[in-house]
Amino acid sequence: MRRDILGAVGAFAVGVVLLVGGAYYHRSGVPAWFPGVPLAITCAGVAVRRSAPLMSLALGVVALSLDVAYSGPSLPTALVFTDNLYAAALYGPARLSRWLLGITTAAAVIIGAVIGVIDRNWWALAVFGVQAALVLVVPVTTAMVLRQQRDQAIAERARAEQVAHLAELDRSAAIVAERTRMARELHDMIANHFSAIAIQSTAVLSRKDLDAAAVQQIMASIRENSVQGMAEMRTMIGLLRQEGEDGDATRPRLADAGGLVERARQAGMEMVMTIEGTPYDVPVSVDLAGYRIVQEALTNAMKHGDDRAELTITYAPGQVSVVVDNPLNGAGTQLPGAGAGLVGMRERATLVGGAFEAGPYEEKGWRVRATLPTGNEQ
Repeated sequence: MRRDILGAVGAFAVGVVLLVGGAYYHRSGVPAWFPGVPLAITCAGVAVRRSAPLMSLALGVVALSLDVAYSGPSLPTALVFTDNLYAAALYGPARLSRWLLGITTAAAVIIGAVIGVIDRNWWALAVFGVQAALVLVVPVTTAMVLRQQRDQAIAERARAEQVAHLAELDRSAAIVAERTRMARELHDMIANHFSAIAIQSTAVLSRKDLDAAAVQQIMASIRENSVQGMAEMRTMIGLLRQEGEDGDATRPRLADAGGLVERARQAGMEMVMTIEGTPYDVPVSVDLAGYRIVQEALTNAMKHGDDRAELTITYAPGQVSVVVDNPLNGAGTQLPGAGAGLVGMRERATLVGGAFEAGPYEEKGWRVRATLPTGNEQ
């Protein structure tokens, strides 16, 4: 607003200089100061060109009409009126700019035609038509071009903000997915070892009839589970620190399920492991998912089962399945649990496009079954 007021004052000062220099049509009987009145009105329109563009246009029309009707056309008022048109087309409603373009174009043609008919000179028609177009049409078209560029810039800015927002959402989703994956890995990795440690240490503390050899065997198993847990933790930390996918070879695989069975036996479980079909190489993601599902299923069997479990791994064309059956003791468990085991196993199977089910099996039994696609149809 301040800049517009200063612009209005500057336009009025330059206009007065032009009027003093005689840049207006001298009509007899009209005071020499009168052309300054319409000039002042158009300059008032300049002062409100941004805050009230419609009022600016109205003031310019009134001033130009007054200037033509009473004092004769003056150059300063016509020049300032172009700014009134420009401001109305640029800052006013979009529909107004289209109306102004049609009206000013028609007015320029009519002005040129009328003057050409009055003077009976087609050359005058062309000259005055062009002059009228310069005063009326050019400011409107210029404003429309700038308006289009401004609207396009606003649209591009909004689109860029949307892209940035979507990128931020993608980044947040990736962070959440990575945190979920890390939490799942930590849960499956640590729960198995710590559950075995907790069960064995509980047995040592609760039974007073164990001899020194049995206690030493149990403590050795506890130590082995602790060392294995620390080793797997260091492996995972190394995978998280390195870049790329070069660490896949260090990840546990389904072929290593025998180690899980052996640790379960050392924890006091009676384990039966069966391999059906001919083992073959499966995708790394499926290998890891199958291993972790077996690991978590055996952990749950140690927590809630009756010291017996059966593991069956079946290699079939296009898929591999793991089944863990164990009877339930019905007495509950004193070991803490977050209830995330079944959720994690289901997520692992789903992420590789497989199927997962867990629930009661036969009488007082529990079955965990996961079927994972391998892409190997042979």
